[in-house]
Amino acid sequence: MSAAAFPFSAIVGHDQLRLALVLCAVRPEIGGVLIRGEKGTAKSTAVRALAAVLSQVDSQSRLVELPIGATEDRVVGSLDLQKVLRDGEHAFSPGLLARAHGGVLYVDEVNLLHDHLVDIMLDAAAMGRVHIERDGISHSHEARFVLIGTMNPEEGELRPQLLDRFGLTVDVHASRDVAVRSEVIRQRLAYEADPAGFAARHAGQDSELARRIAAARSRVADVVLPDAELNRIAALCAAFDVDGMRADLVVARTAVAHAAWRGVGVVEQQDIRVAAELALPHRRRRDPFDDPGLDPAQLDEALASTDGEPEPDPDPPGGGQATDGSSGPSAPQGNSSSAPRPAAPPAATFRTRTLTVPGVGEGNPGRRSRARNRSGAVVTATEAPGQGHGLHLFATVLTAAGNGRLRPQPEDVRRAVRVGREGNLVIFVVDASGSMAARDRMSAVSGAALSLLRDAYQRRDKVAVITFRQDGARVLLPPTASAHIASRRLTRFDTGGTTPLAQGLLAARDVVVRERVRDRTRRPLIVVLTDGRATGGPDPLGRSRSAARRLVAEGAAAVVVDCETSYVRLGLAADLAEHLEAPLLQLEQLRADYLAQAVRRAA
Repeated sequence: MSAAAFPFSAIVGHDQLRLALVLCAVRPEIGGVLIRGEKGTAKSTAVRALAAVLSQVDSQSRLVELPIGATEDRVVGSLDLQKVLRDGEHAFSPGLLARAHGGVLYVDEVNLLHDHLVDIMLDAAAMGRVHIERDGISHSHEARFVLIGTMNPEEGELRPQLLDRFGLTVDVHASRDVAVRSEVIRQRLAYEADPAGFAARHAGQDSELARRIAAARSRVADVVLPDAELNRIAALCAAFDVDGMRADLVVARTAVAHAAWRGVGVVEQQDIRVAAELALPHRRRRDPFDDPGLDPAQLDEALASTDGEPEPDPDPPGGGQATDGSSGPSAPQGNSSSAPRPAAPPAATFRTRTLTVPGVGEGNPGRRSRARNRSGAVVTATEAPGQGHGLHLFATVLTAAGNGRLRPQPEDVRRAVRVGREGNLVIFVVDASGSMAARDRMSAVSGAALSLLRDAYQRRDKVAVITFRQDGARVLLPPTASAHIASRRLTRFDTGGTTPLAQGLLAARDVVVRERVRDRTRRPLIVVLTDGRATGGPDPLGRSRSAARRLVAEGAAAVVVDCETSYVRLGLAADLAEHLEAPLLQLEQLRADYLAQAVRRAA
């Protein structure tokens, strides 16, 4: 017999998280909750505790967990192949969305799930129905559930388009208050010592919570949203300059749910404020490099302005200070000192050329290099065990006919071979040594690296950042899918000193070897930004060539970006590219519009 779930009423702190979960339970049409937070912040505990409460509201309610490795067939359902082969019956086999109807659909690490599956779930959560048109099937069924996704931002972000589809978002952090942390430990130890007894002590509070949710559900349809408050919502969303109209609708639905939760029949300003705190922060992120969150003071000012009060001063005294330190004193010039100097502020980012890994891989779906995976277009069929993705219906029927059978048998089954695009592991190896530390050059290199990083984010890659200077290389950022964290690291590294190029390449090799153990199908792409100089220690050039050959031996594809800007070029980056068996690009050639610019200049 499984242990009783940790009671919802026993969760310490996380008031905003608990409220967001309750409001989506009152009105699932809000579109679900995305919970962002570091590991060990009770995200999963809160979700399972809510499911236990909802089982008291509706005995048919259940918690359905969607595994990271789930296929589209598993999520939405598909043709029941056994019935087709055994009985000749054209039947549909329901998926996880059908099982979640009336309950909670929980997706842990939703940021690691493929985008098209996230789209399917969000569509179902918004419409309350699932429509399937595939494998000769046309089917539709109800799927009303509370959608909850959890994620650790350090492991990667959701694209803004998918973030916008989640109704509410909550960021959770471990409290720094000693008393709160002590109470969390006390409650958890008490639960682990006697789960059944601990749950029994909180059963009354959880039952009261279930009663309140049921009551709010029954009255939510009768809550009135006055025109004045509707205009307030529209003005608030316009003030925060959110894209589209989804934000307005979510704030309105959440405000109505909050009014029903409070037990009143008319939406008031306090309901709108709560809704805005939960529905707007993630919709303000236009770029993966933007900081998440919503300033409470800014929200109060925006709400005040909807009452006809004066607009807040757009340029308050003391404002306009850059957050990256770029408005401070300039970094000292020169390139010979071994003392670290902060990197210059990066130059403006730009749309980059597409850098790809040669050949055809088998990695997770993405948007960079060619690969055989589950998201590509069907190119052929296969009978090889473990190969292909999904049923190739025509090839299966054709094989059965060729074997003289009207009804296919298991040995006639053929699977579809699909070729699409994959995401890669892109490792930036950035020369931060004295030869590169001239302010303008380092600014250009940082801007280029950030441009490549944005491109990697859009193409669903994992990224790592390595810098080398002085006496070694530093893994500035281990492999991650979080463009926000990577961008912060890329704008805050030290420069100056000698150029240990070999150590930078060997550090990249080590990252490749470690990541291959974790995910053997994700192919690496090494992007080296350097002028090619190698200094420090005996035979630095020879050691860098040897390190390049060792990196090639690991099967890693590479691209060398020549950052040399002097009038007389030494061509050392070209030598490095030759030993890496890699193409060589000049820094300005990274731009996607480089060819068009060159033509215009020639004309």
